[in-house]
Amino acid sequence: MSESRRDPIVRTVPQPADMNGNGDIFGGWVLSQMDIAGGSLAARVAKGRVATVAITAMTFVEPIKVGDMVSIYGEVVKVGRTSITIGLETVVQRRHEETDIRVTHGTFVFVAIDGDGKPRPVPQDGPGQVAVA
Repeated sequence: MSESRRDPIVRTVPQPADMNGNGDIFGGWVLSQMDIAGGSLAARVAKGRVATVAITAMTFVEPIKVGDMVSIYGEVVKVGRTSITIGLETVVQRRHEETDIRVTHGTFVFVAIDGDGKPRPVPQDGPGQVAVA
């Protein structure tokens, strides 16, 4: 992902209820936050509903602690006929620190769905072009 200044899709602070038995933030909590972020970006590209169909890659680099400021960034990696692949990166700032620490990254695949939950084509804004605002 680009190192230039960017805005997170999701920004949150985990609470004590989100801890695992080791005192770090539960991996499932992080996955759910990343799924929310990826789904939001994919829905903008699809111009409608999407469903998560796969997590094709996921790496946990560093633990997340209670009180960390968690920011999730994403970018469109690929747009297929009905699917959208999103690269996601989770970065934290520890309490009282300003340094960004990359803690997870993964690749999530979403499918555009219609009102009945069936796959539908992703709108194309031109030859091979998809507008992402």
